[in-house]
Amino acid sequence: MFESEYDVIVVGAGHAGSEAAAAAANMGSKTLLVTMNLQNIAQMSCNPAMGGIAKGQILREIDAMGGYSGLVSDTSAIQFKMLNKSKGPAMWSPRVQSDRMMFAEHWRLRLEQTPNLDFYQEMVAGLILEGNELKGVRTSLGLEIRAKSVVLTNGTFLNGLIHIGDKNFGGGRAGERAATGITKDLVDVGFESGRMKTGTPPRVDGRSLDYSKMIEQPGDDVPSKFSFLDETQPLKKQRSCYMTYTSPEVHEILKDGFERSPMFNGRIQSIGPRYCPSIEDKINRFADKDRHQLFVEPEGWNTVEVYVNGFSTSLPEDVQFKALKSVAGFENVKFFRPGYAIEYDYFPPTQLKHTLETKLVDGLYFAGQINGTTGYEEAACQGLMAGINAALKVQEKEEFIIKRNEAYIGVLIDDLITKGTEEPYRMFTSRAEYRTLLRQDNADFRLTERSYKLGLASEQRMRKMEEKKEKSSEFVNFLKNKSVSHEDANPILEENNSSPMKQSDKIFKIFSRPNITMDDVRNFPGVEEYIQENDLNTEILEQTEIQVKYSGYIEKEKNNADKLNRLEDVKIPNSFDYSKIKSMSFEAREKLNKIQPTSIAQASRISGVSPNDISVLLVYMGR
Repeated sequence: MFESEYDVIVVGAGHAGSEAAAAAANMGSKTLLVTMNLQNIAQMSCNPAMGGIAKGQILREIDAMGGYSGLVSDTSAIQFKMLNKSKGPAMWSPRVQSDRMMFAEHWRLRLEQTPNLDFYQEMVAGLILEGNELKGVRTSLGLEIRAKSVVLTNGTFLNGLIHIGDKNFGGGRAGERAATGITKDLVDVGFESGRMKTGTPPRVDGRSLDYSKMIEQPGDDVPSKFSFLDETQPLKKQRSCYMTYTSPEVHEILKDGFERSPMFNGRIQSIGPRYCPSIEDKINRFADKDRHQLFVEPEGWNTVEVYVNGFSTSLPEDVQFKALKSVAGFENVKFFRPGYAIEYDYFPPTQLKHTLETKLVDGLYFAGQINGTTGYEEAACQGLMAGINAALKVQEKEEFIIKRNEAYIGVLIDDLITKGTEEPYRMFTSRAEYRTLLRQDNADFRLTERSYKLGLASEQRMRKMEEKKEKSSEFVNFLKNKSVSHEDANPILEENNSSPMKQSDKIFKIFSRPNITMDDVRNFPGVEEYIQENDLNTEILEQTEIQVKYSGYIEKEKNNADKLNRLEDVKIPNSFDYSKIKSMSFEAREKLNKIQPTSIAQASRISGVSPNDISVLLVYMGR
């Protein structure tokens, strides 16, 4: 069946596997995507949404490099929101609510249209290893498929165990069996493995909910999109989500079920995601709060299925149902399926190189939850990088590594392989020390050229980026050189409660004022004419505004980063009490007290201690 040897075999077709297969194939490698069920390519196992805080930036980085996640998110979106718009552009994070079935369908169709890519449906039960040399994979039917490199993206399937109350059964996702065999092969050649846990909420029937008791959460009035290409368009119509709250009554019902909870009776030993805790975890950890937010998210344009975001649980199904019935708007709720927790094997990522190739076995790459991460976007960007590097290795070309100051992808991979992780790792803007440089709007400036040189990003993508860069730079120069008289400027300044001018000044300088926007500047003589003559689109105007307003911040950040590097060897006194530093995150205080690092350098490498936490520590130590 498989007579010829593949360049790259990708195992698993979730978000990581799909991006890995697309990247390797688009770079000219003969690629095979093997998965347990071809109907479940790019499944959204948990919430039907892409992007969000820091995750939206990752998605734009994937798109800038020629990955598919941004394009698919655009074509299957039912709602678009730019989060954190009230803050500076470093924090702006795009997010879409997706149509779950459409998302998976669009991914499959794009993969099927990708040259050099074959598909095969079966479970991979092990690796073909001769010593520590990789030769391919072995399937559950005993087929041997030869390959020069293999990318493992097994998600939650490796020895997956699903928990609902006091019941548990093998599985990688609701209704799908677990995968076995790979962990043993890897442990036999010397890999260290561990167990992690994640969970998901119940899905319910939207027809049984009373939305009049909830708060509507519509999308943006003027929605944007993810992909930098003109191939996709912003949404014309959107579906709303809704918000409601738990209550003390709900909490009491849930507490009654705690003794039957696998989290509290010892059945689940592994650690779950800190920033996406189960509802029982929230009640236990935040006992002072008498309510928690629940987001009621539609699963698509036409389906009545609804995702209850914020109610992740592994409690018995009867407790889940009784508790949810006590939530406002859920009085008559009907379940489609209960929530559950899932335990699975992962491999501590300190066993990897920056390319995501394993140190032990040449040509073997890990991407996604197998590395201890959580989240579709985190998985997708690892898949992209593993696929690129697997293809480059086979082609005997130089490896491709993204640095921390170049992309959130670089921060994520460096964090994983340098610090490792003992709990499911999620990306946040605070994990990046260069976040003013790593904005969602400039992902194409940062990465498209590098990806184009690799042969992944298309010429069309490259030309579009160059045009945007050139036109925004020329517009900035125009504003630096163009003056406006105080007679023309003052009416606009007064309208915005900004100090009037006594003489003419450059538009750039006036535009730098915090309460002056692009819409104001367009009213100055000559500006609108320039915009029309040069055919400047919304994206170029936004880019120009950011470059004008934040040039000082960007410069300052570069200097701060240098300063931080110089202070890496500052010693920390023995038995230092971190609990008294209240301006530091709770996670950082907890981890630092536990590990007691001897230097700032060591402290900065601890998982969960952000660059911001280090800055606070330095200030506290008088530096």
